[in-house]
Amino acid sequence: MAIHENLLGGPPPTHLPDDPGPREALAAGTAPAEVAARFPTSSLAWAQLADEAYERGSVVESYAYARTGYHRGLDALRRSGWKGHGPVPWEHEANRGFLRALHALARAAGAIGETEEHARCSQFLKDSSPTAAQTLG
Repeated sequence: MAIHENLLGGPPPTHLPDDPGPREALAAGTAPAEVAARFPTSSLAWAQLADEAYERGSVVESYAYARTGYHRGLDALRRSGWKGHGPVPWEHEANRGFLRALHALARAAGAIGETEEHARCSQFLKDSSPTAAQTLG
């Protein structure tokens, strides 16, 4: 068995390239809106904006931020060879922005009554990374 295959013979895990700029800016206390403006392709920045909006009760705003981060992440996954399914491990730090955005999208979709999208995104998160689904709750 090749090292890059998973144990079930499915596609290999996708590991997004590291993009430390947004992560470092957020860790340094830069406002997530500034980080998203400087790094608009960063799912991590959009996921942080989604989380903050959700925490303050702005669920529709959270949904919009999460959807942006989710789509930016899908673009990055496809550029990294992802074919629409397969593992996106939480353990690989560069994947966490996409996984957080996916979780935030599921959460906000549920909160606004988009039950089909909530179910689809929740299952997508579990299928992509059981660890992320458990960690993010």
